[in-house]
Amino acid sequence: MHITADDRLLFIGDSITDAGRDRTDPTSLGNGYVREIAQALRAEAGGAGPVPEVINKGVNGHRVYDLESRWTTDVVDPRPTVVTVKIGINDTWRRYDSQLPSPVAEFEDCLDRLLTHTRQKLSARLVVITPFLLPVTPEQESWFEDLAPRTEAVLRAARGNDAQLVRADLLLPGAAEASGAEALAPDGVHPSPRGHRLIAEAWLAEVMASHGHR
Repeated sequence: MHITADDRLLFIGDSITDAGRDRTDPTSLGNGYVREIAQALRAEAGGAGPVPEVINKGVNGHRVYDLESRWTTDVVDPRPTVVTVKIGINDTWRRYDSQLPSPVAEFEDCLDRLLTHTRQKLSARLVVITPFLLPVTPEQESWFEDLAPRTEAVLRAARGNDAQLVRADLLLPGAAEASGAEALAPDGVHPSPRGHRLIAEAWLAEVMASHGHR
């Protein structure tokens, strides 16, 4: 299966997906990895040729439960052919800055429900981008106590629903070994332009290759 101009690619998640998009404009893609992917697809089409529709449904601050509350409207109703989900870091972050826990078992059940529901309602290909953290403070190092098992939960839910995986949790820490964490995510969470570009490149490599697309 190739990605063609007839495809509709929908991305949903938190601020990393949102990336400052204008929510009053349904065509706004923000300034992050979603826009990078759209630009790459446009360039591959020669700049003027037909390209897949790209939809950004990221909302800053959201946890997995927030995605569930809007899933039918924002994901099922638009009838996308490829659905990409990136969620999890806020479920960890809120535990530390707001004392708002998101138990990993409940988080996993919720994400699994969303992916399963999508498979039942749509014939869309599923893509899951793992959460990541590039600690820039000693305090953030402690977050891995919560994030590490949460990332494993994301992997289980994705694999259990035949989703393709973009391993941001491996990619970005690996890149940070050479460049430093702050070059890729100044606050440890939100990617820099270079960080977004790395995520976009990884998505394209995974999704295009699996579609047999070159």
